[in-house]
Amino acid sequence: MRLAALLVLLLPSVSLAQETPILRSARSGNWSDPATWIGNVVPGAGSRVVVRAGHTVTYDVRSDAVVRGLNVSGSVVFATDRDTVLNVGLIKIQAGDEYSEDGFDCDHAPPADPTAVRPELVIGTPDRPVAKGKTALVRLHYVAGMDKDKCPAVVNCGGRMDLHGQPLNLAWVRLGANAKVGDTRVTLETPVTGWKAGDRVIVTGTSTHGPAKTQSTTEERTITSNDGSGITLNEPLTMAHLGGGDYRGEVANLSRNVIVESAAPEGVRGHTMYHRGSTGSLSYAEFRHLGKPGVLGKYALHFHLCRETMRGSFVVGNSIWDSQNRWLTIHGTDYLVVRDNVGYKSVGHGYFLEDGTEVYNVIDRNLAVGVKRGKRLPQQVLPFDANEGAGFWWTCSLNSFTRNVATECGEYGFRYEATPTSALKLSFPIRQADGSRRLTDPRTLPFVRFEDNEVHSTNGLYGVNLGEGVNRVGPDERHPFVVKNLKVWDVHYGFRPQVPNLRVENLTLHKVAYGVYHPNYDGHYYRNVLISHTNTEPFNRGHDDLSVQYGRLVVDGLTFDSCRSGGMPLVQISDDNPTGAAVTHLRNVRTRNWTDTSRQRSLVNLGGGPRPVPKSEKGVSVYLHDWFGPGRTAQVVSVKSGEYKADESAFRSEPPLTGNESRVAEVSGVAFPEPPAVVDDLPPATVVTRVIRESGRLLVRGSCTDNGVVTKVTVNGRPARATTPNFAEWEVELEPGTQRVEARAEDAAANVEPTPMILAVK
Repeated sequence: MRLAALLVLLLPSVSLAQETPILRSARSGNWSDPATWIGNVVPGAGSRVVVRAGHTVTYDVRSDAVVRGLNVSGSVVFATDRDTVLNVGLIKIQAGDEYSEDGFDCDHAPPADPTAVRPELVIGTPDRPVAKGKTALVRLHYVAGMDKDKCPAVVNCGGRMDLHGQPLNLAWVRLGANAKVGDTRVTLETPVTGWKAGDRVIVTGTSTHGPAKTQSTTEERTITSNDGSGITLNEPLTMAHLGGGDYRGEVANLSRNVIVESAAPEGVRGHTMYHRGSTGSLSYAEFRHLGKPGVLGKYALHFHLCRETMRGSFVVGNSIWDSQNRWLTIHGTDYLVVRDNVGYKSVGHGYFLEDGTEVYNVIDRNLAVGVKRGKRLPQQVLPFDANEGAGFWWTCSLNSFTRNVATECGEYGFRYEATPTSALKLSFPIRQADGSRRLTDPRTLPFVRFEDNEVHSTNGLYGVNLGEGVNRVGPDERHPFVVKNLKVWDVHYGFRPQVPNLRVENLTLHKVAYGVYHPNYDGHYYRNVLISHTNTEPFNRGHDDLSVQYGRLVVDGLTFDSCRSGGMPLVQISDDNPTGAAVTHLRNVRTRNWTDTSRQRSLVNLGGGPRPVPKSEKGVSVYLHDWFGPGRTAQVVSVKSGEYKADESAFRSEPPLTGNESRVAEVSGVAFPEPPAVVDDLPPATVVTRVIRESGRLLVRGSCTDNGVVTKVTVNGRPARATTPNFAEWEVELEPGTQRVEARAEDAAANVEPTPMILAVK
């Protein structure tokens, strides 16, 4: 046997790769054209390919051959007018003509000049997506000799990566009518366009779950036709799905015509990521069978330590499904717009903000379905995160969470977690409104916005767990957490608010075992709370079995509808008042269809479970304003409290207001507390997401978020037009010769954005 042949047999596979010559581009041209390549050889199976700077190669083929690696320092642009398939081990987009097989780290620093020509991978653009009826597919293969923890992958190292498929008017909608067992057509609440025969869809489950009932009731089907208001499915439904009234399931489309997938979902999976200094956006693309199980940083989609260098990038209308390691991770990245995406089946958290420093990201109208509990990842950034499976998870709240829905999630729909440990003091370099960075405890930062979110039918425990583990640290009372229009139904624990200084407006808890659960009542002000069909503990005492309340709880508008309390009170009294400042004020309390066959039926009483002897001299009084008539207030106290023991004769039993361990007295002169005035000193945050030159005009589009009312967005001094409420999306037309764009916003509190978005226009 010749020596060379013997070496080929004996050397490891990585050496085989090194023996394969690197195939470099010779000029711009089609991938399929031999003249595009040095040596006139079109890349084939096992090729190591470099597209050199200054060359644009149009990928124009459907090939079964697995290219080992493709390094892009020039441009690779997929043809959008035909079907294309690229089978590859690694795509790496980075400056420099060296070949690299590192599928995670970058070999070169990103260019310092953001206007410099970037290497780029372009599979459609927002203006010219892959054509209707055509498909672009990138299939990621593990190739022997590559690092299994890093490859296969698509990695953007300071270049441009754009993936854009045919747009849908909506990626998911709610059902428009109940869907019954045996139905093959489902009615949609909102007409859909772009949904077509052959698309894969899911109809989300709406059946009662809980910790012991973990079987998914979401059903997968294929569309056979779409008449606008409804779609016909290839097979009848085997379960019923709610689609009428206030509580509805969802229908989501998983199919797109730009696809990135793992070739071997049961084997070595791939991942995708953007690094700092990169650019590009993703819209109406499909990411399936990705995510490396149990490997830190190797997620289906990953924005890695980009900070504000990718301000203006967006992730819109995509489907990310069957991930073994999260759907979308925003890690050390600010100003990302994430809107109208569908996440389905993930191990570990779904939409994940990783290290507690991420700010001004917009997480809007995304659907999270079927998150499963994972395990802690080796060397993860925050040690307290058990990766238990939240549809949405974060540590720094200075972001916008609006119009999102989570269903059938492993442990939580939404989870805010920030737990200090002996090894981790919560002080991180967080971006301030003026662009500087300052060491800040993320627990002290409120939301930019948390509105119109919904959780239903979770397999695990919680709808919204807001701050378990924060150790009663939060923003001050003039900058509180604000939660508006939250709906939680068909879960075990509805709403666990463990933060101090919280404002809640329009909270609906329906068919939950526990309504407001394990709360840290301290500067809590609620307005318009509906708790319905909740039969265990509708309104829990402070910190549940600890039965301690530290501050003021005020609720204006509290309705219990069709609750069967089974001997438990609708409102529980807390035993301990260690600060002496704890008190509860309720107004406009109503009960409807309240049933209880036990003798302990009561509106306000001590709860069940462990009831320790109170440690504080002063108890926690519950005042029901206007209970006996206008200006006539009921003071309900525990029979264990110091107030009751000091003057028992002043109190009386009055079922069903009181129970066996509570008494009431009529009092006057107790004012209903108004919440402290909120100080709005947070300026809006604006991004430019699109710059369109066409027909002699320049159209600029963007997004804006603020904790209040945005009064205007200006671009180069010209007022923009709001295309959705509160300038969440906006557009403006500029002079066609404009070379530089500067966008900033102002709100009703006269806060002017000090760090406008500025970009050069080509």
